[in-house]
Amino acid sequence: MNKPIALFLLALLTLALACNSAQQPAPPTATTATTATTATVPPALKPAMDSFNANDLLQHIKVLASDEYEGRAPGTKGEELTVNYLTEQFKKLGLKPGNPDGTFVQKVPLVGYTPTTSFSFNVGGKNLDFAADDYLALSSTFKPDVKVANSDVVFVGYGVVAPEYGWDDFKGVDVKGKTVVMLVNDPQIPDPNDPTKLDDKIFRGKAMTYYGRWTYKYEIASAKGAAAAIIVHETETAGYPMKALNSIRQENFGIKGSEKGRVSVESWVSFDKAKELFAASGQDLLALKKAALSKDFKPVTLNAKANLSVKSVVREIASQNVIAKLEGTDPKLKDEYVIYTAHWDHMGRDPKLQGDQIFNGAIDNASGTACLLELAKAFTKVPPKRSVLFLAVTAEEKGLLGARYYAMNPLYPLNKTVANINMDGINQWGRTKDIIIVGLGNSTMDDLLTAACQTQGRTIKPDPEPEKGFFYRSDHFEFAKQGVPALYTDSGEEYVNKPAGYGQQKRDEYTKKDYHDLTDEVKPDWDLSGALEDLQLLFLVGHNVTNSDKWPEWKPGTEFKAKREESLKKPAV
Repeated sequence: MNKPIALFLLALLTLALACNSAQQPAPPTATTATTATTATVPPALKPAMDSFNANDLLQHIKVLASDEYEGRAPGTKGEELTVNYLTEQFKKLGLKPGNPDGTFVQKVPLVGYTPTTSFSFNVGGKNLDFAADDYLALSSTFKPDVKVANSDVVFVGYGVVAPEYGWDDFKGVDVKGKTVVMLVNDPQIPDPNDPTKLDDKIFRGKAMTYYGRWTYKYEIASAKGAAAAIIVHETETAGYPMKALNSIRQENFGIKGSEKGRVSVESWVSFDKAKELFAASGQDLLALKKAALSKDFKPVTLNAKANLSVKSVVREIASQNVIAKLEGTDPKLKDEYVIYTAHWDHMGRDPKLQGDQIFNGAIDNASGTACLLELAKAFTKVPPKRSVLFLAVTAEEKGLLGARYYAMNPLYPLNKTVANINMDGINQWGRTKDIIIVGLGNSTMDDLLTAACQTQGRTIKPDPEPEKGFFYRSDHFEFAKQGVPALYTDSGEEYVNKPAGYGQQKRDEYTKKDYHDLTDEVKPDWDLSGALEDLQLLFLVGHNVTNSDKWPEWKPGTEFKAKREESLKKPAV
């Protein structure tokens, strides 16, 4: 490593624990992230730090989020345009094809399926029909016609089987061929010593574990042999309104071969409609929800039969991950990799809508994809010792499918993949005194980001909304599951020259108004100065990892540590 840079990084790590929220320097200009923010970094890194440019970033976002790209759904004209654009940009930067076959793409075999559904229950001899706004349903079995008829309905609380907590919501009850109803998220267990707080010794208190994710709930229902799985949706505990799931009514995707063993029908129902179903069956959903907070909870069979139908238009497509490579300069280290990820896809267009039909996905995630290009540009200014991969993955919105496919079919060995840094959405509201790490405390990547904060006088903070399970909702999670240390950041909360609470206010506004909605478009009041500073930090972390003698590690007690240790014992393939 260049000696001045090595000394700089060592000094930063020494200072990491002392990182504080000192007054920040003057804001960068509208077009670059220069000025005092780069004054404390070595001159050798200045060309990279100065290369981050708001106009370039915005231009990439405008192209990717334009109506021409039709919302960037996999298997559409939008995918073709996106893949071509990213490939051309990587070529312009002089990067090599990331696929060893000499191309910039990795084919991802997907099956698309567009559902038409009906949803009703027979309760005491009377039909209870669900209107379109009451539920969402699909079948990931890739079959054109699926019916669940006259199926017993069993409420299984949160649907969690967690031996480490001594928790089993099924209690040995046979649910084969039955319809299971589950509450969203983890059990929120009150602290026995203070009922106003949650017990963080069980399911991490307020923070969602993987047991709270809808993907887990469908997995456990499948493992138990259920015919159908219903999740009762609540905005507060899910972390998003039910309308954010509306893309389920459009074309959905799965990786070819993943249909084996899946529960026939996967669905969500509104809490109000679920209350109506339970009441008609002689049960009180609110009382059962409270009872489900106990380890002693036992499944409750409702006086109802489910009649569910899903007809699907099915097609196979070859979607694509886009990958570029900047080869390392050190012959001994160039076969080790740092991988930056962002998903290029969004929700496409819905021709059934009147007026605007295109889900442009400007923040989610044209912005993260644009950041991938800006980081690639920066790394070309200061070539690293290890190789860097820039991976734009497909079908994140359909269940992290592109990232999952890469993690299960890596183009480069995962036990030679030193770290993953993921970007999903950027800060569009200006500079902050802090930056959030989603999953703070998981790995030593936190320490590297803390050190990088010294260049900007900023602090790191934990996710202010851990109950929403963001760590399990973006592409880094698929790398983490395979043991690769991963860093995923979010916009800070303390905005420079803004009142207290401004950050949470803007976060709530985005979730309510723009998240997975037609309104996620480029807006004239965006201020990308904070996004540029965040990018500088992610560059510093990645540059550190590409040049350091020490690999990042999972911290003790983290659920991914054992997988990493097991992986590193195996030969690289």
